[in-house]
Amino acid sequence: MARLLQAPPKFNPSEWDIANKMQRASTESQKSSSERTIAESQRLLDEVEKTTRKTQSDVNKKIEQRREEIKFWKQELDNKLEQIVHETEVLLSFKTRLEKSLESCEEPLIVAQKCLLNRQRRAGIDLVHDEVEQELVKEVEVLQGVIALLGRTLEQTNEQISFVSPEDWIDFSNVNVEKAEKQRNNSLALRALIDGILSQTANDMRKQCEAVNVAFRSRVKEVKDAKHKLETLLAMRQCATHPSTGFVKVMDEIASQEKNIAALKKAIADKEGPVKVAQTRLEARNHRPSVELCYDTVQYKLISEVQEITKNIQRLKDTLAQAETELKGLSRRQLSLEEEIQVKENTLYIDEVLCMQMRESVYIKNF
Repeated sequence: MARLLQAPPKFNPSEWDIANKMQRASTESQKSSSERTIAESQRLLDEVEKTTRKTQSDVNKKIEQRREEIKFWKQELDNKLEQIVHETEVLLSFKTRLEKSLESCEEPLIVAQKCLLNRQRRAGIDLVHDEVEQELVKEVEVLQGVIALLGRTLEQTNEQISFVSPEDWIDFSNVNVEKAEKQRNNSLALRALIDGILSQTANDMRKQCEAVNVAFRSRVKEVKDAKHKLETLLAMRQCATHPSTGFVKVMDEIASQEKNIAALKKAIADKEGPVKVAQTRLEARNHRPSVELCYDTVQYKLISEVQEITKNIQRLKDTLAQAETELKGLSRRQLSLEEEIQVKENTLYIDEVLCMQMRESVYIKNF
């Protein structure tokens, strides 16, 4: 019990001073350490804040740059997309022009082929491979070539429109921009090509169409001239009673020849009386008696008369035979000329009526 109540040990003043000094020193050290920590913390805070602000600023700049880049490429793609859409629309209009041009070739080709077919119906010598025939064949070849060229160009156009479809340019990238620009340039070049083809083919078709028309007009004139010359041989004035068949000039010649034949026949018939009279007289004088039966002057004259009339009758018969031959020749010539004129009329109907009137519907225009 006594031990428990024992007083604690006491320190001497020096220990007290030392203890206080140590407390002060320890406190000062702790304070200095705390101050250093605070200062370091403040410095660190400042540094971190500065770094954070700088990093954030850099990030913001990068984000802004990236945003501007995206805006730029988006604008580029939008522009290219707009150009492609416009180019596609324009190219579609060129496709329509090609289709219409291709369609417009059908009628001229059909007309040219029908003209060739119709002209096969020309008769006789008029079934000739003339300039019209040559130009028509060339026209068919030109039209078939144009159709083939337009067809190939239309296929190329369809392929190009597939390439520049706006759906292909959804992904925004430099590759798409370059690809879009390339295809747009291809489309521009194709449009220029189409323009040139449409213009050239239209010019070629118009030129050949006019060449055929000129050949037709020239040929019709030639046939009309030939027909006129044939009609001149038969005569231009037609018979009043049969205006569609008789031609006066040849008919006059035939009529003259027929009159000549009739006159020859009449002359032959007319000579039959005198020759019979002369022969009867000779027969009667053969019955003279005795010395009276002599070759006197009368006898010689009668014999001469019979010989002369007989000779003249033979001459008349020979001339009659020749006249009848000439008449047959004239008749054959008339028929030949009339047939040839009919051939020319048939040719004129084919060329001038069937072909040329049909070609009036052909109109080559630019698309």
